[in-house]
Amino acid sequence: MSLPPLVEPAAELTRDEVNRYSRHLIIPDVGMSGQKRLKNSKVLVVGAGGLGSPALLYLAAAGVGTLGVIDFDVVDESNLQRQIIHRQSSLGKPKVESAADTVREVNPLIDVVVHNTALDNDNIMDIFAGYDLIIDGTDNFATRYMVNDAAVLLGKPYVWGSIYRFDGQASVFWAEHGPCYRCLYPEPPPPGMVPSCAEGGVLGVLCASIGSIQVNEAIKLLAGIGEPLVGRLMIYDALEMTYRSVKVRKDPECPLCGKNPTQTELLDDYEAFCGAVSDEAAEAAQDSTITVLDLKAMQDRDDDIFLVDVREPNEYEIVSIPGATLIPKGDFLNGSALEKLPQDKKIVLHCKSGVRSAEALAVVKNAGFNDAVHVGGGVLAWVKQIDPSQPSY
Repeated sequence: MSLPPLVEPAAELTRDEVNRYSRHLIIPDVGMSGQKRLKNSKVLVVGAGGLGSPALLYLAAAGVGTLGVIDFDVVDESNLQRQIIHRQSSLGKPKVESAADTVREVNPLIDVVVHNTALDNDNIMDIFAGYDLIIDGTDNFATRYMVNDAAVLLGKPYVWGSIYRFDGQASVFWAEHGPCYRCLYPEPPPPGMVPSCAEGGVLGVLCASIGSIQVNEAIKLLAGIGEPLVGRLMIYDALEMTYRSVKVRKDPECPLCGKNPTQTELLDDYEAFCGAVSDEAAEAAQDSTITVLDLKAMQDRDDDIFLVDVREPNEYEIVSIPGATLIPKGDFLNGSALEKLPQDKKIVLHCKSGVRSAEALAVVKNAGFNDAVHVGGGVLAWVKQIDPSQPSY
């Protein structure tokens, strides 16, 4: 459905702006009026990562007058495969500062607002209030639900995108005119069911495909042109090179945007709502988590342990902890791993960061290996604290 322009046009375009945006101005659907609306727009990009990188670059090039970016992370080498807004010279620099520097090089005529902080319950409403539209470039469910809830409560549209390996999705959520994210996904997936990009990987160029779609939708909303993805989910398969669209209907029983909403404010704890790990894993790990320093001490003492890496084979090829036996988490979930575990040794599990190993630990303890433990921080902590010569990922 067509929607009215989200913002009013600016008073005028300068000569430099006319020169810069001339290819927009000669498009009848955009023209001078549409470009003035872009100039008068304020857009916030949540995350300066895989999706945020192309989104920021194209929003800047398009002439969005005020461009905000929020992120709390710093640039590391594994980002450069897909986060094209950052450079080798930006390693170790806050992502928002690196992104702002690049954006200003792309278009010095716009204003860039930097929010070098983590988005949370205490600041999200105040930050969102200063913008017309939100672009969600996050990669975790807790933040996605928080972004959705804040946007609905403030009456603001936001453009959502998601990427994983070769697959991408995008939609526009605007409760005033259609469904919200909770209408599509009323509940988060069970903990550990959907791997993150950090666990499963992502084709770098997929970020550009989905990020550019997000910007395309933002421009349409701001200028009031075309048919936005409100009420539709766009699904992209990069391997098969197929796009398909699925209708998403507003849920009349949605607790947030339905006929009789029961949620009228932000949740107290989005991490708890989404569950970083399952209750079983959290309980299993409560008194059975060791550090990488503890593991190294065990190895130095030649303790009788059986060290298990529960990651995937391709991750194991990148970097591994010496002495670890690879048994992927899936084998624990289907039970086939249990017959591979010795009865006369202490079982020590690890993964990349500690989430998957906690899930495997719950299975192992339920099978009777009561003294089993897992390594908090996993391979990431091992490389950082024990063996920095190994690559990280």
